[in-house]
Amino acid sequence: MSKLYLVPTPIGNLKDMTFRAIEVLQKVNLILAEDTRTSGKLLKHFEISTPMQSHHMHNEHKTVENIIKKLQAGQTIALISDAGTPAISDPGFLLTREAIISNITVECLPGATAFVPALVNSGFPNDRFVFEGFLPVKKGRQTRFLLLAEETRTMIFYESPHKLLKTLKDIASYFGNERKVSVSRELTKVYEETQRGTVVEVLAHYTNKPPKGEIVLVVEGKGKSTSL
Repeated sequence: MSKLYLVPTPIGNLKDMTFRAIEVLQKVNLILAEDTRTSGKLLKHFEISTPMQSHHMHNEHKTVENIIKKLQAGQTIALISDAGTPAISDPGFLLTREAIISNITVECLPGATAFVPALVNSGFPNDRFVFEGFLPVKKGRQTRFLLLAEETRTMIFYESPHKLLKTLKDIASYFGNERKVSVSRELTKVYEETQRGTVVEVLAHYTNKPPKGEIVLVVEGKGKSTSL
């Protein structure tokens, strides 16, 4: 029976790979990988020999039709990204939507994603939150900040290390110097750390100690000040 599996992979620590994820990747006919070189190391570690095919943001519009045909022909296919859960700031949405339209069963396994541990260990309210992913670099950036300035829910962003200081400065400018933030870096890895405080305090920290690695930025909502 044809099925598309969305399979989370570790965001750093390979011990976070689930038994079920390994089982699915071993039994499917094909694995779609964001970067076959990166995923190749993961598959080798877990002794998974299933064939791989490249599927990323630059080719997904061209390859999705052929993938759907394979699924319609009865194949089972798993989609993985370089790290975390597919379609969360990674390729996956387009293929998932087309599979659903084509009446193909889609199953997403639970597993690693960076924003959940960053949210929980931020100390900010997590009963209601908004995930923003990556902010616009230029076009639409100011508009996005103006809209989010009034957001009362906890906000979560992904950010690259070389853009973190700019984003913290923008938060100070649009949200105020006293807005609390939490920056989680290199989650699940050897040098994992979380810096909490006002945006000015965290900005000062990373100005003196330039950030490295994968970053999740969590920002308290308007009027939700905590004692952090």
